[in-house]
Amino acid sequence: MAVVPDDKLEAVVARYRALELQLSSGGGRGPEFVKASKEYAELGPLVQAIDTLRKTRADVAGAAEMMADASLDAEMRALAEQELYAGRTLQEELEKKVTLQLLPKDEADERNAILEVRAGTGGDEAGLFAADLFRMYQRYAQLHGWKFESMSYEEKDGGGIKEAQAMISGPGVFARMKFESGVHRVQRVPATESQGRIHTSAATVAVLPEAQEVDVQVHDKDLRIDVFRSSGPGGQSVNTTDSAVRITHLPTGTVVQQQDEKSQHKNRAKAMKILLSRLYEKKRAEQDAARAATRKGQVGSGDRSERIRTYNFPQGRVTDHRINLTIHQIEKVMAGEALDQLVEALVTNDQAERLADLEGKAA
Repeated sequence: MAVVPDDKLEAVVARYRALELQLSSGGGRGPEFVKASKEYAELGPLVQAIDTLRKTRADVAGAAEMMADASLDAEMRALAEQELYAGRTLQEELEKKVTLQLLPKDEADERNAILEVRAGTGGDEAGLFAADLFRMYQRYAQLHGWKFESMSYEEKDGGGIKEAQAMISGPGVFARMKFESGVHRVQRVPATESQGRIHTSAATVAVLPEAQEVDVQVHDKDLRIDVFRSSGPGGQSVNTTDSAVRITHLPTGTVVQQQDEKSQHKNRAKAMKILLSRLYEKKRAEQDAARAATRKGQVGSGDRSERIRTYNFPQGRVTDHRINLTIHQIEKVMAGEALDQLVEALVTNDQAERLADLEGKAA
């Protein structure tokens, strides 16, 4: 673990004190005040950790100085040695804690997320698995106290879903959900399988940070908006008006379709929200391309073509291939209860890789 330079620590503390002065001097409740308040609150725990680190560094230096004193008797030397060992251990932990807090933050981490689940290869079983994943994330959101709002749910004739979308709202949603993007594979015996053979199928998950209009510029001339009559599974009519909406972003070819609402206005609003989020994620991916190229193992790449996880029901295990982690609690994972075991490991691995990048640049 690289030692955090004093000048970097001093810069953080100085910024914190400046914000403290700015907020205490008043100045209303405008956007700048709100922004400063948020930054001040975010820096508070880091400044606290820096204060503890500085004190520990001073204690370690004092113990080392005592150890260097040739006149020290055996009892005092043993005491100084214990203090030095304990101090260095604590200092190493604090250095890591502070360094992690100093890592550049993903600006989207605190945003809400749009979840998209689609059936992949595997026929009807893929649709059933996609529906299972959608329910898993719904339960996971509930366990975290997040709001889970279904935006669209297109069923398949053979059961399950063709695709489904939901808005997940709450603190730090995208920071945890972003690691779920990719191909999820399932191995199990379908209910319709009379011979008891294990089938393999897949579903694709995409997690997009909710975008605001300021994040991406979309001009009316770049959009083609088509309206048509909604239809449900099997093609039966849902209503008799042209309420379904399809929006095509001509420059990128991105197409979004919404038909769950009876109101064309509501379907259009939902479609625009999803379109903005897809364009924002595309912009983020382009900006991160160089960094991702140097981090081939990046767990948060969001590559939807990458197989990230296998759910093996006969063996009761779930394996995340990005970090080679297997847990034997498949029922609890599918219930959303044990999903955090995988998410926490992915977050920790991502932090370790980013720390390694930071130390590599500093070397």
